[in-house]
Amino acid sequence: MREDRQRLDKWLWFARFAKTRTLAAKLVTGGHVRINGQRIDNAARAVAVGDVVTLALPRATLVVRIEGLGERRGPAPEARQLYADLNRDNGPLVSEADKG
Repeated sequence: MREDRQRLDKWLWFARFAKTRTLAAKLVTGGHVRINGQRIDNAARAVAVGDVVTLALPRATLVVRIEGLGERRGPAPEARQLYADLNRDNGPLVSEADKG
């Protein structure tokens, strides 16, 4: 795989969205992950910086943009640097003009 890409299951594990790499792969194969709006079922799918990942978890749906590719599964503060949480933007989902 190219240096500017990483396996999706590995990235999910490095970013601490899954406790083990096997569980990360099960998230993907179970249909709970989308990349740039497209449903992914292959854990070996390559991701790159700038991709938007949507995770449908039991109690929440997370939307994050990949900011970096990890080299190891480090502590939580290090893992948080791998993504930007797009849920925190709290921008309106519908513009005022569309409510009309």
